[in-house]
Amino acid sequence: MAKPRGTDGSLLASLPWTLAALAFALAPHVQFLPFWITGAFFVCASWRYTIERRRRALPSTWIRAILAMLCFLGVLVTYSSISGVGPGSALLAIMAALKLLETRRRRDQFVLLFISVFLVMSSLLREQYLWSLPYLLLAVLLTMTAWLRMSAAESETMRQNFRTSTRLVLYAVPLALAMWIFFPRLASPFWAVPIDTGTASSGISDTMSPGDISSLSLSSAVAFRVNFDNTIPAPRDQYWRGLVLQHFNGRTWTGDELTIASQPEDQIVFGGAPVAYMVTLEPTRQQWVFALDMPYAWSLARTNIGPQQQLWRMQPIDQRVAYDVISYTEYQVDLEMSRSIRDRYLAIPARSNPRTVRLAQQMRAVAGSNADFVEAVLMKFHEEEYFYTLRPPPLGSNSVDRFLFDTKRGFCEHYASAFAVMMRAAGIPSRIVLGYQGGEMNPMGDYLIVRQADAHAWTEIWLEGVGWTRVDPTAAVAPERIDAGISGAMLDGTAAAWGLLPPSALLHRLSLTWDAMNAKWNDWVLGYGPENQDKFMQWLGMDDPDWRKMMLTLVSLVVALVAVISLLLFLRNRPPPRDRAAVLYQRFIHKTGVTISIGETPAAYATRVRSRFSADSIDTITSAYLDARYGPVDPAALQRLKIAVSALSHPHQQ
Repeated sequence: MAKPRGTDGSLLASLPWTLAALAFALAPHVQFLPFWITGAFFVCASWRYTIERRRRALPSTWIRAILAMLCFLGVLVTYSSISGVGPGSALLAIMAALKLLETRRRRDQFVLLFISVFLVMSSLLREQYLWSLPYLLLAVLLTMTAWLRMSAAESETMRQNFRTSTRLVLYAVPLALAMWIFFPRLASPFWAVPIDTGTASSGISDTMSPGDISSLSLSSAVAFRVNFDNTIPAPRDQYWRGLVLQHFNGRTWTGDELTIASQPEDQIVFGGAPVAYMVTLEPTRQQWVFALDMPYAWSLARTNIGPQQQLWRMQPIDQRVAYDVISYTEYQVDLEMSRSIRDRYLAIPARSNPRTVRLAQQMRAVAGSNADFVEAVLMKFHEEEYFYTLRPPPLGSNSVDRFLFDTKRGFCEHYASAFAVMMRAAGIPSRIVLGYQGGEMNPMGDYLIVRQADAHAWTEIWLEGVGWTRVDPTAAVAPERIDAGISGAMLDGTAAAWGLLPPSALLHRLSLTWDAMNAKWNDWVLGYGPENQDKFMQWLGMDDPDWRKMMLTLVSLVVALVAVISLLLFLRNRPPPRDRAAVLYQRFIHKTGVTISIGETPAAYATRVRSRFSADSIDTITSAYLDARYGPVDPAALQRLKIAVSALSHPHQQ
């Protein structure tokens, strides 16, 4: 006998709540999912609701099997894998959509709501934003309300179900807080799995050619935040060193493979006062670790300094990390250089950018020294019609020639590349440094915000007796870019010539407030690791806390909270006290020795026992009981019943 495929409309009242819970659980994933998965979900949801409303038949098993196979292959082709946060979330979302097409009973709805819970939890694997907590609470409330609506009586309203869900969540909040505070913390969050989105959030790559940084210059996404211990360097000294590029093929600059400097302490001579600060770096999926130029000491584990004084980590930074750094803004690097290394930093491809090479050699012949030549090139950028813009015209082959002699429009990487090539053509070793420059102080939290818009490229040249020296040719063309940064230039209107529109002052203040809230969320909630937990435990008076002490404290606290919640539930749901009139009437029945029958009325019972007792006594007790139990509230009736029952005795005793 074939299974029935039609629906009877019994799920029509609860199905919209199930669909709403699934849609709400899917919402955080939409920006990461392919469009076809989101579309398929809403098509399946609409299809299933129409089936229930019109009492249509569900799709056959063959149709569902074919759809499931096609969707599985679609996820595999889209992601080239079915493992990881991205493919796993996509597969879970599309299978939830297909599960709707075989939902026939309430049991199937329970399965869908379990899937919605998994979708909500999997959204936390990507990132725990400030809005994650209210979203999580709302998702739980909606899912629990949908659960209750499935088994609700016709007389129950949605408001009653929602109040019940809210009450249950409030009961769970103290337990969740206790688990979060006292559960032994791992060195890294267990949910911090690599995110396979296919794009990096930093945008600072290991190559540079005109156009690479232009897209980031328009991004307000946070790259990292900096909390200074005391002195804050001037904006002109806020160069956040990332990676160094020294190989030039005529258009593109590239760097060496990451290696560890053999004797970094012999390469750098530090001077001046140190600058201490803490960096909170957003995930980049890259190995670069950004620090104020020049880093002296750092706390991030498995982090090394390379031969070109760039910090890098052994594994890519797939989650937010915080680390302390001490830097010196005054330093000397590589006071001596061997001939072979010098030749590496002078290399220019043959027949590459010939006009630039000739110009550099002519200017060097006129200049009295290397320092004079450097100053002459900077003055050329400053005095001639060179413009800083985020929308430069395209450059073909011999891009430096075309930039210097034809377009004369570009941003930091154009000027850094052209300057470095001119230095090499004149016999001065040079290299490109990529990182960030400047930032914006957030007065709401007293910390520096460095955004992707602050991505920057500058040049370092090597001079005899001086070593590597930072020279930023962008400062000669657009000094406001270095003095005020991107944010400052946008606010005062000077960036309009670069292609940027000034932001609304109100919206800018709101964005700073929101960022300050995010920073506190990161510090207090997401940053609640082993170190902060130990400090909190010591503040509570727990000396030398270890995992055994914390587990014992956690278990004790959870048991106490469960006991308190159980007591509250018991008091809330305890049975009402027995009616006093009923208690007295039961005493009367016990005295008569005659068992009352089920459904027998007091009047009928009185008729049966009247022959064995005084009729007046029985009538008085029955009348007083009916008045006290079923009549208006009358303490006198209860008192009469009590006196009459107490006075009742067997006829033989009267």
